Amino acid sequence: MDLFDILLSASFWAAVLRIASPLIFATMGELICERAGVLNLGIEGIMVAGAFAGWIAVYAGLGLWPGVAVAMLTGMAFGLLHGVLTVPFGLSQHVVGLGITLLATSATYYAYRVALPEVSSPPRIEAFQPLPLPGILAQTPLTYAALAVAGIVAWTLYRTPLGLALRAAGDNPAAVAAQGLSVTGLRLGAVVVGSGLMAVGGAFLTMSAFNSFFFEMVNGRGWVCIALVVFGSWRPGKAVLGAILFAAFDALQIRLQQTPMGAQVPYQVFLMLPYLLSILALVIMSRRAEVPAALMIPFQKGER
Repeated sequence: MDLFDILLSASFWAAVLRIASPLIFATMGELICERAGVLNLGIEGIMVAGAFAGWIAVYAGLGLWPGVAVAMLTGMAFGLLHGVLTVPFGLSQHVVGLGITLLATSATYYAYRVALPEVSSPPRIEAFQPLPLPGILAQTPLTYAALAVAGIVAWTLYRTPLGLALRAAGDNPAAVAAQGLSVTGLRLGAVVVGSGLMAVGGAFLTMSAFNSFFFEMVNGRGWVCIALVVFGSWRPGKAVLGAILFAAFDALQIRLQQTPMGAQVPYQVFLMLPYLLSILALVIMSRRAEVPAALMIPFQKGER
């Protein structure tokens, strides 16, 4: 099979949508945070916590959708901690975000060992199954939900008063406060909601892509999502296209390993391919990106 055949195959594009889905959830979550003025570097750990929380909830007897809700609530709890420390207290968003990643990852490891002390390999659950829709490649319900979330985020940001206020909180918080709105409330709410979406992105991996949990499964996707927000110039539509582009590179490298080229080129080269191409695309696109003017700048009412 040559490159042309790969790109035209339905299975390739089905894999692209599947790989892009957790990235879309988490990228939308990070984009909401950053449009409000808060950089959330806790995304990697929040995705790990969400992946575990959803999986263990289903393993304990809850249904799949309640498991997704548990994952989202877990992410929102970490988001609330992040938001309280960075928004009203004004602590460094870099330090707090990295601390949240370490805390969420460590807490997940501890919870796993407490819940399953005698288990040598993670148990399996009954994950979401593909649901075919007319004219669309069969995907699991969470993939359809990821696309719907992207549409809702775009509509909310650009078609509602809430979205306008949220964007203003990340660009000109003093103007928001002058209108009698709470910058603290807007930013805190954005971080909580955004972190919930990040956790659902992690839960996708255990409840839709796989049917089990292991600690390496997030594998840097959180950091990729931060880059995708920049690639998308803080716009939902372009960020989704970036997630699909990265997923296409990832799906392509898997298939290239199975071609005659794969027997001649070390597999590590193929593993690097999506990241190298994504970095190149990021460099090209970020030159024209308009960063929210108040991103990472704490705001206290009355200060200039």
